[in-house]
Amino acid sequence: IGVQVANPDALVIDIAGDASILMNIQEMSTAIQYRLPVKIFILNNEYMGMVRQWQELLHGGRYSESYTESLPDFVKLAESYNAKGLRAKKIDELDDVIKEMIETDKTVIADIWVNKEENCFPMIQSGSAHNEMLLSKDQKQDKQSAEKGKILV
Repeated sequence: IGVQVANPDALVIDIAGDASILMNIQEMSTAIQYRLPVKIFILNNEYMGMVRQWQELLHGGRYSESYTESLPDFVKLAESYNAKGLRAKKIDELDDVIKEMIETDKTVIADIWVNKEENCFPMIQSGSAHNEMLLSKDQKQDKQSAEKGKILV
């Protein structure tokens, strides 16, 4: 919202997960009140994605409180705010949804369904430095090599 106010003629797209957008969904009211054409592009995997990823990669797949099947219908939610709601459930729908999102001159929520187990990289583990980041799910990290600038893949 702040970026859009500061750059009224710019295309502003917020890329968010389904859980993160719910932490700030009340700001839809602000976007609508000030007629801001912000685009909210939700990567929806029905998880707190980063929490699930940490639980998978660093805690042996011991999942706790990271999945939710009680998400709102983001298209209906957008419409309830008098915004535009779009959805892509399949890859072949994605280009059309992105095109419509960009061409719409008002606030948009695009609900993009992604694989529930998809991870987000790079990832820096707690207590690690930027040169120790994980670049993929299959990467094995050796802190001594990382400290020398070499990450084992």
